[in-house]
Amino acid sequence: MIFNLGSINADHLYRLEHLPAPGETLAAQSYTLGLGGKGANQSVAIARSGAQVRHIGAVGADGRWMVERLEAAGVDCSHIAEVEGASGHAIITVDAAGENAIVIHAGANREIPLSHVKQALDGAGAGDALIMQNETGGQVEAARFAQEQGLFVIYSAAPFDAEATRAVLPHVSLLIVNEVEAAQLCSALGVTLGELEVENVLVTLGAKGAVWHDVARGHEIRVKGFPVDAVDTTGAGDTYAGYLVASLSEGLAVNDAMRVAAAAAALKVTRPGTADAIPTGAEVADFLAAQPRA
Repeated sequence: MIFNLGSINADHLYRLEHLPAPGETLAAQSYTLGLGGKGANQSVAIARSGAQVRHIGAVGADGRWMVERLEAAGVDCSHIAEVEGASGHAIITVDAAGENAIVIHAGANREIPLSHVKQALDGAGAGDALIMQNETGGQVEAARFAQEQGLFVIYSAAPFDAEATRAVLPHVSLLIVNEVEAAQLCSALGVTLGELEVENVLVTLGAKGAVWHDVARGHEIRVKGFPVDAVDTTGAGDTYAGYLVASLSEGLAVNDAMRVAAAAAALKVTRPGTADAIPTGAEVADFLAAQPRA
């Protein structure tokens, strides 16, 4: 089982000719409302890959439709709490080239009781995994508890915060960051990537692919991305992370898991939207079957 202590957001998506400059007002070309949040995106990616995922999170009364959407995607939602106040939400602007700028309000995502997290993880152990992001509270406590139970703990350190990452690192098995976040983290901690106190680090490189750093053994694995025409890059990193964790949990070697994740992310960026646009395992398999093997 893969557990996901993750955010659940309502995504308000506005398409624009270009991203607004400071002080600029733009008319949106279109508007859609969808399911998002880094946690929800990753849970949907894991579920659509065919793996089992149990989401640990919270919504307000206004977020019941999002829980229904997660359930429809195959996510176990038995440990999503309903709390007072508004659900998390995001304002997403996407330009004609597919680049985005996002504003997030955490809402219920910061109100997940630690007792609720521990109850969800009760009985979990070796062979199970916990993935987290930086859009909820309680990451350090959850990671420590999961580590004590023998889970493989993955921390997708976005939105990036150096101090939050520093605090959770001692309890993490795999850290996932993009190349900018990796540089910021190393600068903040005054170390090189190979000196981080974590067993493994995956650095995503956008369209160029990703690099897996086995810090403990001092070697790396590079897997290129797949060239596609991007329509919307929102959620691409979450799709990659979800498919990577799901593939690793199924016993794939690291390089094979990275290739599957790269294919899933490539397919995602060819479609508008976030969670609703994440491809299925069958779609990813068909995409890979059409690609030359390097």
